[in-house]
Amino acid sequence: MSRDTFHQSIIAEVGSVHDGSFGNAVKLIEAAAACGADVVKFQTHIAEAETLVDAPMPPYFKGEPRHSYFRRTGFSPAQWRQLRAACERAGAAFLSSPFSLEAVDLLEDVGAGAYKVPSGEVTNLPLLERIAATGKTTILSSGMSSWAELDAAVAVLKSGGPLILLQCSSAYPCPPEQVGLNVMAEMRARYDVPVGLSDHTTGPAAAFAAAALGATVIEKHFAFSRSMYGSDAANSMEPHEFQAMVQGLRDIWTMMAHPIDKDDLSAFSDMKRIFEKSVVTAGALIEGHTLTAKDLAFKKPGDGIPAARWRELVGRRLRRGAAADHKLTFEDLA
Repeated sequence: MSRDTFHQSIIAEVGSVHDGSFGNAVKLIEAAAACGADVVKFQTHIAEAETLVDAPMPPYFKGEPRHSYFRRTGFSPAQWRQLRAACERAGAAFLSSPFSLEAVDLLEDVGAGAYKVPSGEVTNLPLLERIAATGKTTILSSGMSSWAELDAAVAVLKSGGPLILLQCSSAYPCPPEQVGLNVMAEMRARYDVPVGLSDHTTGPAAAFAAAALGATVIEKHFAFSRSMYGSDAANSMEPHEFQAMVQGLRDIWTMMAHPIDKDDLSAFSDMKRIFEKSVVTAGALIEGHTLTAKDLAFKKPGDGIPAARWRELVGRRLRRGAAADHKLTFEDLA
């Protein structure tokens, strides 16, 4: 998949919300695609390759130790191939975040067309080097990284395939004051790459604002219900919410792609005639009468002398008498 594949793309981040159920994973793909997602993203965890047994759990998920959670919710290579095929059937691109060198190798065997680097792996330069070596498009999240750390990561990934950089704040959920929409412009200027937002807020506002500010990719967590078990479900969008966000983003991108010329009024000719005002006589006037401001009124439709030109009529003499509400023309005037 090229970088252009992800232009104005909406990623449904399924992650591990399937809780190890292959059937749920397939159904999540189908639901996300039905809601308008262009890409369905998973997380490829190989517990033994990425975490120590006693690694701490994140503050937002204390359900079970990370090592056992990753082991329990992982899929076999055959299942990963079936999930990629399920994405293709649903009309969405398959994407996953590898959390180890072994996970990259697995995804290469599966036939992944692109890679997503999660925020916690930005400083894992050996992983980034392995991904860059594939030459495939990489989407990099920046949720917990300094500029110096991003500089190093971008330098590695730019040696490989096309790169897309996402502003992200690793807070679950992310409050509005921590979204950092301003960072996207600096990323674009600093690295000369397309930018987007990996959004951890609970609503659509941040995604909408990011799209209006030039985000080319929006990533949002997706689950059947926020009541599902797992590390991400509580901060995910449910299908009806995701679908509404997708429609809003499509509308915003359409607006951004179609600037208008305020001097081109061709689309409003009928509306101007219906809603604007013409100069008419305020009362009956006799032939030869010299018009004053008190003789004029301004009424719909706007297909006569425009109200804006009323001063041009003051002091002019009528060629013929006129009834009240007569729509004046310049032929009426001497």
